[in-house]
Amino acid sequence: MATVVAEGVVGLAAQRAALIAFAEEMYAPLLRCDQRAKAEYYTRGLMIEGRRKSMQPMAERLGVVDDQGLQQFISDSTWDEVAVRRRLARRMCAGLDVQAWAIDDSGMPKCGRLSPGVARQYCGELGKVASCQVGVSVNAVSDAASCPLDWRLFLPAEWDEDQERRARAKIPEEVRHRPKWQLALDMLDGLAEWGLTPPVVVADAGYGEIGEFRDGLEERDLGYVVQVKGSTTAYPAAAEVTQPAYRGCGRPPVARYCAKPSNLRQFVLAAGRSAAVSVGWREGSRGALRSDFVALRVRPVGPRRHAGGERPDRWLLAEWPHDAEEPVKYWLSNLPADTPIERLVLLGKLRWRIEHDYRELKQCLGLGHYEGRSWRGWHHHVTCVSVAHAFLTLWRLGHDSRMTTAEPDDIEPVCNIEDPQPAGRDRQARAGPPARAAA
Repeated sequence: MATVVAEGVVGLAAQRAALIAFAEEMYAPLLRCDQRAKAEYYTRGLMIEGRRKSMQPMAERLGVVDDQGLQQFISDSTWDEVAVRRRLARRMCAGLDVQAWAIDDSGMPKCGRLSPGVARQYCGELGKVASCQVGVSVNAVSDAASCPLDWRLFLPAEWDEDQERRARAKIPEEVRHRPKWQLALDMLDGLAEWGLTPPVVVADAGYGEIGEFRDGLEERDLGYVVQVKGSTTAYPAAAEVTQPAYRGCGRPPVARYCAKPSNLRQFVLAAGRSAAVSVGWREGSRGALRSDFVALRVRPVGPRRHAGGERPDRWLLAEWPHDAEEPVKYWLSNLPADTPIERLVLLGKLRWRIEHDYRELKQCLGLGHYEGRSWRGWHHHVTCVSVAHAFLTLWRLGHDSRMTTAEPDDIEPVCNIEDPQPAGRDRQARAGPPARAAA
């Protein structure tokens, strides 16, 4: 027994030493030593066992800093969270086996009306419309782990004209309402400026259903596998464009399809169950996860066209379980026409990891526990939560020996030649996430 206790003490000491080293590395952009110290305290406080990760209980559990000091550091101090996120994203993307980047958002229930971005909107945590904040994130994902690379706080349109609430939350004047899908594209642009590029982008129907979002990914030359609704419309892949004759007055007519578009559900039902293939995508707690899938080529309706008026042909993937009367899920993808269906299924199903890790971020690391009411404070808080999550992820993956071996700014993303390329793309860089850890 004494040996076991001694080994446990040594293990905790090693983990604490690794955390201090990791925090020093991530918070190096902070200019003052007292800020770096409070950042390490706050990150450690997020990981200490306790139901509530707000200032006062965290300070009591830490015993080395008062809650007013933590409050000032998070809510009012002017340290640059973007510089910290940049170091963190490069650290977590370097050398880890990332399969995709996932776009997602999470609602955090809030009482009152003064927390920045709070409004009555859909909250996934509660499964209904409620008063909450919504954070949008880009996450590096593998089947073993995920890691938030960047965050944006969604600002509902009602906040644009509410000068009283904007002033009290200290929201910068240039910050205005932007749709969540546009915030996601903004983050992808920012990560690209940091030298990071996703192998593939995955997202749920809240993003994939929006044609402008898919077009934005294609304009950035990014491959994607995004969930959509069965009501999304498309033309058959074999449909041909015709050019109506010009009658000599008005604008010349544009090339168009003679055939009427159908929704994705109709395409899959027309193909029939005989077109379904059984595909497994990972091992679950009760054995291999497997279902039947149909993969077809279609031309989704939307503003994007080729020079001749043709709409680009894309993958339609549908899950049609053998015991279901019709398909239950649909995805669209711009990956090459020779992409194996197994690859499409793996990427389409990869978002499970985000849901899994969001629970840890919320329940164990206090993602939604910030009680301050400042715009800057929210971004400081989620940055520290991301650092804590990254440390635990690396520790569980056994990468603790790498935590102090290189400067993040000196690490270049590794080219992943095995990842499929989107149509018309010559190469892709690989970004990589960690795996998950227990808090």
